[in-house]
Amino acid sequence: MSSAPPEGENRARRARHPVALAIGIGCCVLAVVAGAYLLGTFDSLLMVPVWIAFGAVLIVPLRKLGARESSTGAALFIVVAALFAGYGADLARDDVTLQVRGEKVAATVAKERQEGVGKSRRSYYVLERRDGTRVPGPEMATGFEAYEVGRALTVLVDPEGELEPRTPGEADATGELLSSGGALLAALGCVAWMTWRGSVAARRGEDAGTSPVRDEQEQQLREALRTFPTDRRGYIKVPSEDYPAISHRRAARIAWEMGLRAEATGNRGSWRFGESVVVEVPLD
Repeated sequence: MSSAPPEGENRARRARHPVALAIGIGCCVLAVVAGAYLLGTFDSLLMVPVWIAFGAVLIVPLRKLGARESSTGAALFIVVAALFAGYGADLARDDVTLQVRGEKVAATVAKERQEGVGKSRRSYYVLERRDGTRVPGPEMATGFEAYEVGRALTVLVDPEGELEPRTPGEADATGELLSSGGALLAALGCVAWMTWRGSVAARRGEDAGTSPVRDEQEQQLREALRTFPTDRRGYIKVPSEDYPAISHRRAARIAWEMGLRAEATGNRGSWRFGESVVVEVPLD
């Protein structure tokens, strides 16, 4: 059985450059959101495994921040928040483009057609300028407001004819951009929160690691594991109240170093160790 690195080395390695690691994770999140936005593939099923892989990859650096127990949940939250951020920006794409390069045009509704029924019904309008020429771009679609043929409208028109015309109110992307920015801040805030949790855990670990009481209790536990007899089920039972400065996971690590495993269930106030267990305690 290979020996594990000392706990102090692991702790120091986790806490060595947490800020730089957090900045790297944040830049990775921004790059993924920006890349998905530029590709415009949020409605593609092919992106599902990509987002799953992104979450799986995030777990590794998040664990190195120090708060290992929360890394999986944090990775899931970051992926969901990043997905919402990119999707919100994607929804605002056409509106922002119209606001940047669009031209205000006085137009008249020339034709109307409808598709769907009930709440899913959408209306499509052909718009004409006052001189009778058609407004460039696809038909203007709306599912919220109906316009009668002959009604005069002021619309934003794409000079390149790629985007459908929209009224200034419909081309307002404020809501989508605020939602996207909020989701992105939530993702980056989760990275900052994990960095803080990891630093707190590292400080607590360092304080505990230099405690003479803990060192003494660890030595007592090692001696107990060497000398205590096994019961009829093959367990060495150790009263947990005798070792208040040691966590169950740390005790499991000490037992693992001695070739034993720690039982996670059915202990009833004692720690049980054996060569084989039903449910093993995760190592500290």
